[in-house]
Amino acid sequence: MRIAAVVERDLRRFTRNPFMMVASILLPLLYLVIIGNSFQGQLKGLPLAVVDLDNGPYSRRIIELLQAMQEGPRAIEVIRLSDQKEALDLAKNGFCKAALIIPAGFSEDLIKNTKPQIGLFLDNADPISANGVSSIVSQSLAYLKSEYLSVRGDPTKAHLRTVELFKKIDYDASLVPGVVVMAIFMGTMITGAFNLAMDKFLGIHESYLSTPLTKRDITVGIIISGVFITTVMSFIVLVGSMILTGIKLEGGLESFAMLFFIIILSALGLLSMMFIILGRANHPRIVGLVGGFLNVIFFFPSGAVYPIESFPDWLKAFAKVNPEAYAVHALKALIFKGADIVAIKGDLVFLVIFTAIMLTIATFTFKRTM
Repeated sequence: MRIAAVVERDLRRFTRNPFMMVASILLPLLYLVIIGNSFQGQLKGLPLAVVDLDNGPYSRRIIELLQAMQEGPRAIEVIRLSDQKEALDLAKNGFCKAALIIPAGFSEDLIKNTKPQIGLFLDNADPISANGVSSIVSQSLAYLKSEYLSVRGDPTKAHLRTVELFKKIDYDASLVPGVVVMAIFMGTMITGAFNLAMDKFLGIHESYLSTPLTKRDITVGIIISGVFITTVMSFIVLVGSMILTGIKLEGGLESFAMLFFIIILSALGLLSMMFIILGRANHPRIVGLVGGFLNVIFFFPSGAVYPIESFPDWLKAFAKVNPEAYAVHALKALIFKGADIVAIKGDLVFLVIFTAIMLTIATFTFKRTM
């Protein structure tokens, strides 16, 4: 009977918290939707810049075949350009996955069978997308033999010369930016709002109310402390990841300074967001449950492990407002490419605006009460 009494008490305590019951049921289903749509298997929508300097029958044929891949399986998104430098800049800065350059005289060389070449410049900072684009272009070139024009020579001998724009990056190394962002988020889980919830749970929070501290003092103070701890943790994870994968930071002091700023800015924004969501939580269990849910929601659609371009439309739309997606993109550019501010300008603008909004809302919504 005594055991039954304990069982009854524990069941009653669980049923009195409907949030926990609903979350326990809905979260696994949401994980299925998010993770299931974050790994689509077949790559889709990979942006490919194409520059046709030949304007001959076979260069037009190549573009037709690529457009067929765009309209059919939607594996790529062809972006027609006339400037070779612009195409290469888009690939180097991560706005396109590759740049395909069809040189002048390509069709004539193909007809004369004088070893015609096409240049494919790959953004290999994202090895999955780079390999995908290379495979798609190679498949398209194989269908040149179906050309309806009567020509001398074998039209299947066009050679695709692939050029990796950056040092070779293995798949495990490509995960480093995502691992750093995950470390930032984990830092927000053990600092900031979590510490506030623990203070409330232990009754320490009452001591704040007996001091002249304003709600701004409490909010900003806790967030700044969290930013410091999270930044230190993230840099330790970054260094550890670099040692394990053997990669080195590209670029000089400017790239390192921007890397440092991106980590701090991301930590500040995510800590402020967590403060808004969990600022009134009074039990660490709630913090852990919600934090684990948000980790999946923000991390997997961030492009850390799979290209955003291959997401379904609704998940792409979410990625556009996902702060972790901008942090991952910026860290990839800085760690692997030593990029300048041009490549991460959009990421910086979003993260600054996001952080400012989150910090402002966190300060105004915090209640200096029991």
